[in-house]
Amino acid sequence: MDKLFDSYWVLRITALILAILLFFYVKAQMDTSDQTTSTNSQMDIITAVPLEVYYDSENLIVSGLPKTVDVTVEGPMAIVLQTKLKRDFKVFLDLNSLPIGRHRVTLQHENFSEKLEVSIDPKVVDIVIEEKVTKELRIDPEMNNGLIAEGYELIGMTPEPSTVFVTGAKSVIEDISYVKATVTGEKGIKASFEQEAAVKVLDSNLNKLDVTIEPATVNVIVDIREYSREIPITLKEVGKPPEGITINSLRPDIERIKVYGPKSIIDSLSELVVEFDISEIESSGSYTVDVVAPNGTTKLSTKKIKINANVTKTNNDTETNEPVEEPEEGNVEETDSENPAIEDEITTQ
Repeated sequence: MDKLFDSYWVLRITALILAILLFFYVKAQMDTSDQTTSTNSQMDIITAVPLEVYYDSENLIVSGLPKTVDVTVEGPMAIVLQTKLKRDFKVFLDLNSLPIGRHRVTLQHENFSEKLEVSIDPKVVDIVIEEKVTKELRIDPEMNNGLIAEGYELIGMTPEPSTVFVTGAKSVIEDISYVKATVTGEKGIKASFEQEAAVKVLDSNLNKLDVTIEPATVNVIVDIREYSREIPITLKEVGKPPEGITINSLRPDIERIKVYGPKSIIDSLSELVVEFDISEIESSGSYTVDVVAPNGTTKLSTKKIKINANVTKTNNDTETNEPVEEPEEGNVEETDSENPAIEDEITTQ
């Protein structure tokens, strides 16, 4: 047996056999390892990954950029899970070297394991780099008139402050048509109020524009009053003048009275009829008369007016004119119903 192992050829054949066995063993181990790696491989999608963008934000505006992207990673399960949990990677764009204008750019990423295959959706985006512009614009407050109660009206709305500073891309600023602050509320508003309202910037088609507004909200003072309209006065004589009294003229101290109430009723009024009992006239002077509010109205600006009467008295076929110096409108003083001086003159005659 010793002589057999001392033979040169026996040793060579034994070494060859061992080498072949070792080769197949190693190959089997590699196949097993590849099968295990393939079995542990995983693909996952990481959604809503923030996109970081680097550019001169003080002077430029970039439009067309998505705020977030989706990242697909594929590789060993443990690394995929670790990447998804830690999220210590980033997706970014460096635009500092690009001039103003339109560009097609490819999104970049970093801090991913080299064992992962990474793809970004979207991979390429079209962007526009423009000059940043700031403009001061006046606010136009608005409110749905249907919220106002019947019989009331909107007098006006005042925003505080009255203007805002709007910042955005030059082309967007040029498209601004409206700067609105909308006031809301429950139906049936009967009193003035204040409300904080968000400011909206719109184009001619009422589309909201992507701009920065400072301040973003303003305080709006809403002035609500009961609906009213000034209606002309028409005198209606009632009764007959006393014997010996001839009425030369009757004139109210005011020509119009403000009437309050529902718009449909107030707007249908063309005159306010005031009845005046002329049977009570005894001499020239000023007479106070009650004014009755028309049906359906709520109130009048005044409940009484004065009627300036100019009359002529006759006694035993003698006429006495009583000229009256008519006071200025709206400032009529009530006078005595009799003039003693005239009575004395008639008695003397």
